[in-house]
Amino acid sequence: MLSKQSQSRVPLVRWANRTMAAIALLNLGLVLFDWSYIPLRAYYLAVLPAPTQWYGATFKGIEPHRFTDQYLDKVDALKAAGELTSPEATLLLQELRTSSEEMIDENPFESAGKTGTLERIKNRMRREVKTESSKQAFNTFWSQPYLQRVGETEAIAFFDRSIRPLIQSNYYRGIGEDSQPFDRFWQIDAWFMALFAIDLLVRLRHLRQRYPRTSWLDVALWRWYDVFLLLPYWRWLRVIPTAIRLNQSRLVNLEPLRDRITRGFITSIARELTEVVLLQAIEQFQNLLRQGELSQRLLQASQSRRYIDLNGIDEVEAIARQLINLVVHRILPDVKPDLEALLSYTLTCVLEQSPVYRNMLQVPGMGTLSSQIGDRIIADATQTAYASLTTALDNPEGIQLTRQLIQRIGTELTTELSRGNASKELETLLVDWLDELKVNYVKHLSTQDIEALRQQNYHLYEITQASQSPKPGRLKK
Repeated sequence: MLSKQSQSRVPLVRWANRTMAAIALLNLGLVLFDWSYIPLRAYYLAVLPAPTQWYGATFKGIEPHRFTDQYLDKVDALKAAGELTSPEATLLLQELRTSSEEMIDENPFESAGKTGTLERIKNRMRREVKTESSKQAFNTFWSQPYLQRVGETEAIAFFDRSIRPLIQSNYYRGIGEDSQPFDRFWQIDAWFMALFAIDLLVRLRHLRQRYPRTSWLDVALWRWYDVFLLLPYWRWLRVIPTAIRLNQSRLVNLEPLRDRITRGFITSIARELTEVVLLQAIEQFQNLLRQGELSQRLLQASQSRRYIDLNGIDEVEAIARQLINLVVHRILPDVKPDLEALLSYTLTCVLEQSPVYRNMLQVPGMGTLSSQIGDRIIADATQTAYASLTTALDNPEGIQLTRQLIQRIGTELTTELSRGNASKELETLLVDWLDELKVNYVKHLSTQDIEALRQQNYHLYEITQASQSPKPGRLKK
């Protein structure tokens, strides 16, 4: 049972955790906005022009570009000049043609990294005037004949709609003393970092008091992820502590996402580990076969007197005896008709080679009688052989003879392997078969088997989640 003081502190701690999680989320949002401000400034200007310009001027050192602003001022002056034939309009058109050529040659967008914007301006102007040269397109566009033919209102409307927003997106950004573009986001971030530092110290002190035997280093390692909130660089890593705090404060339930990521990671590691282990094991076995060490070790093991027996059972003999019992008691009764048919066919082929048998077949009725006699002989022979074999296996003396037969076969097999020719051919075949095994199974392990494993993990996850969810009408403790 918790004391009354502890119970009263639980809501306060929960409220503090949720507040700090919300603050971390706010800070992460500001970090992402600052990170995306330069590449997405044109879109922010279209949605919130005033706040975007204020933020850029205050924290990014962004100022209006002198050249592009003067260019747009000349266009506004042309719209206010009235008649195109007036001296003022004629002078403005000449200045716009000259400024357009300077804009193409000098590229005032380069300092802001917006050379692509200039290319879009040139392409749009070429399509509008229907010419291949961008300079010729601007010279034609800012001319009295073209504006009179197309209509000054329609031409200026096209410029304001398609060209002006691109020119307005250009800017000049100052360079700081560190030779980097001007950036004052730290003035905002410093307040958050100070708050996160205080929060981390309070949490570490609380953990140290709760576990007095734990060192400060161990306590700090418990909150390792909070270090990312204090780094002035690589601020995008703050997504890690933010996600953990949101999950711990239960503002957002990230357990399903964490479980799926963990299971996916484990599945990928299992695939790689399985492939490496299997390939390494097969490679080691192939090396033993290529070097001839496998047969040598088997021979040494069979000839060595220092073989260590762990359970007092000859496993090879036991396996062979089990296989013999399985063949005699289970398999032979099932294949007995097929065996009799094979023996009958063999006996018939042998008798047909005898002249006496062929002469007997000429006698009426002897063909059917000889066939019946052969079938009877074969049936009696197989029955007698099977009964003798089962009796021998069930008799202690028969068991001893079977054991001797197995040992004899093992000895003869060892002798044949020691001669070299048979063992070399067998090792070569085994090496080739293992290569086929690697190509046909191990290399394809990451496709079907891993997908099946992933589906099985998801199925187990769903079962686990269903078992942990509270039943209707009952409250979780």
